[in-house]
Amino acid sequence: MLATDLAAALDPVVFVRRALDTEPDAWQARLLRSTAPRVLLNVTRQGGKSTTAAALAMHTVLYAPGSLVLVVSPSERQSQELFKKCQHLYRAAGRPVPAESETTSWLTLANGSRLVSLPGAEDTIRGYSNVTLIIEDEAARADDALYFATRPMLGVSGGRLILMSTPFGRRGHFFETWEHGGPAWERYRVPAAECPRISSEFLAEERRALPTRWYRQEYECSFEDTTDQVFSSEDIAAAVTGDVRPLFGPAAALAATAAPAREAA
Repeated sequence: MLATDLAAALDPVVFVRRALDTEPDAWQARLLRSTAPRVLLNVTRQGGKSTTAAALAMHTVLYAPGSLVLVVSPSERQSQELFKKCQHLYRAAGRPVPAESETTSWLTLANGSRLVSLPGAEDTIRGYSNVTLIIEDEAARADDALYFATRPMLGVSGGRLILMSTPFGRRGHFFETWEHGGPAWERYRVPAAECPRISSEFLAEERRALPTRWYRQEYECSFEDTTDQVFSSEDIAAAVTGDVRPLFGPAAALAATAAPAREAA
């Protein structure tokens, strides 16, 4: 028993195998063992991202004494759903560390660790510091202010930040970070075709039932244009050219200065 407990403490994959009696997908195992400080999960609906995030949250509070883990979502209901997954893992693992207090939104353990579930309002999450791990669920639908308010909590602790979602248009901090966040972020893209629990028959039915853009967003991890967008992003990009001199602004002044030099040459 001691060897099994030690193995679970050292390896989150073993922890999940033991608690849930299941084998994580390859991407889940990679994430569970990752130590990347910044992680983006662009994963299909029903792809297992919430279960994996819950496992990371519980493994942290159980085996990193004194840690503080925050799970945030756009709404209180969503935050509590993710927290329930954490509680299920805790109980399935046999409560390896006793709880000092437990409610529907927080868990305090005897080792000094805390797990707190928060609804996604910027003014409700301020005040936390020395955070070990922040998990933002449905990040594509969360307000940018929530993201901006959580980042400073990691300034002193050097803690981890995980944003997870399916896409919701080409907008917001989840899209911007995925597209422009650079190498500081470890990225996971898991479309439905790569999830062994989603059948090809179901996906064929969904493809027939849903509008194309909606299907690609929900099941193919694609950042689609919003439905109320008049021009597509591709058309806008194709219409932009550097051959036309700007009419106003700093770029226009620079172009006006450069023009005589080009003509003289």
